[in-house]
Amino acid sequence: MATVDKIRKGLIDKILTIKNKDFLRALDNLITSSTTDTNVVELTVEQKEMLKMSETDIENGRLISQEAMDKRNIEWLNGFKVDSDSRHSICWNT
Repeated sequence: MATVDKIRKGLIDKILTIKNKDFLRALDNLITSSTTDTNVVELTVEQKEMLKMSETDIENGRLISQEAMDKRNIEWLNGFKVDSDSRHSICWNT
């Protein structure tokens, strides 16, 4: 696998051979926009708390496999039925 320095050097070598001014401007715009665009998402206090709770659950072994979760979801969904009076209303199947 190439290191960052090798990739960077390879790109520089390739850029040095480019003669097309429009292409170089477009490349410059691409590089400039990608280095100034920081898509940092700031989490809310509640989201941070939920992540802490998740980490605590993991540390304490409170986990469930995807297969078990899928089974629970199917069982839960099978508990619903469509009301015969309306195609859109859902009732709990008791």
